Amino acid sequence: MVWGLAVFPTPYHERTDSVSTLRDQYSRPTTDWPKPNLDEGVEFVELDSLPPLPQVAWHTKERENLGKQLFFDPRMSASGQIACASCHDSHLGWTDGRRAAFGHDRTLGSRNSMTLLNAAYFNALFWDGRADGIVNLMLQPIQNPIEMNATIDGVVNRLSSIESYRTEFENAFGSREITPDRIALSLASFVRTIRSSRSHFDRFVEGEHRLLTDQEIEGLHLFRTKARCMNCHHGPLLSDGKFHHTGLSYFGRRFEDLGRYEITGEMADRGKFRTPMLRDLKFTGPYMHNGLFANFTGVLRMYNHGITFNSKRIPPEAPALSPLIQPLNLTKSEIVALEAFLHKLSRVSYFVPVPELPQSSQDQAREASTVRHSQRIETVYIESKTKE
Repeated sequence: MVWGLAVFPTPYHERTDSVSTLRDQYSRPTTDWPKPNLDEGVEFVELDSLPPLPQVAWHTKERENLGKQLFFDPRMSASGQIACASCHDSHLGWTDGRRAAFGHDRTLGSRNSMTLLNAAYFNALFWDGRADGIVNLMLQPIQNPIEMNATIDGVVNRLSSIESYRTEFENAFGSREITPDRIALSLASFVRTIRSSRSHFDRFVEGEHRLLTDQEIEGLHLFRTKARCMNCHHGPLLSDGKFHHTGLSYFGRRFEDLGRYEITGEMADRGKFRTPMLRDLKFTGPYMHNGLFANFTGVLRMYNHGITFNSKRIPPEAPALSPLIQPLNLTKSEIVALEAFLHKLSRVSYFVPVPELPQSSQDQAREASTVRHSQRIETVYIESKTKE
């Protein structure tokens, strides 16, 4: 180094040896890719493109269409103001874009709304895993007092009072009876179709190796090796589906959230949250269970430090961090390359417009009254202009 002269990283186009070697290695089948840096005991699944949806006996197109109506219908809530789509917007990566969701009476929750993308592939859902599969997930937000605050009996009665909904349930289930199980199966039939679009990385894995730049391939290599990401983020979903304590439980402080422990009661689960998938992360921020980071660069920097920046304020009785978390010593350029690769896991998902919702007799009367009122105003206006 010459004193007084700035030193800059070598541009990618000049790093011919290392770049060409990585491109050659990652232009082979995944079975021949460099081995990932894994800790002992990690059950590793190779990265891959997204597989077809798991087959279930209860899904039909009629139930899917009915579930789509229920998903967008605010009458599923006690106030008649909140729908499932309020916190899971297709324009926002099937989240709500907020650090923490709010629900009934604008009550603020404590956690970030997890995306519904690819929910059908997970066995345990929610940040704390309290839902055992996608069907079990469906009725919980409806009955949660700080989310939709409804009773399931109240929802059943409300839907049953709408003639066209009874017809929809007959089309979907063979009879006009509306039950909690049928509501759950219908919603699940729709939600299971919410999945990631085919990304550049999927196509890269399938053989289109020019779709990743040299920088993005370096990021892929870092993801597998020095950055240690594959210890928790592997397989087609880039998530192990397990629960880890990453240091954000705020133990003993105002915003304490012990995560999985609140479901299991096991001391070993204190502060643990489910590993989120990394697909479509470009569109599903903010990040972490409490929405702490508005951009993913902050997440990478946190892990790069081994989350040690907060260690002086953690009491000794606090739950220990996951042993998988270690300082990484990534350089600034390596963090940039890693994030560039992660963005290749994202592709804008399809937007779902609000379907036409079944109307009750009161809704129809209200709409007819509005139309008549508008017609009267128009008639008065025309008459006044004629007299002029």
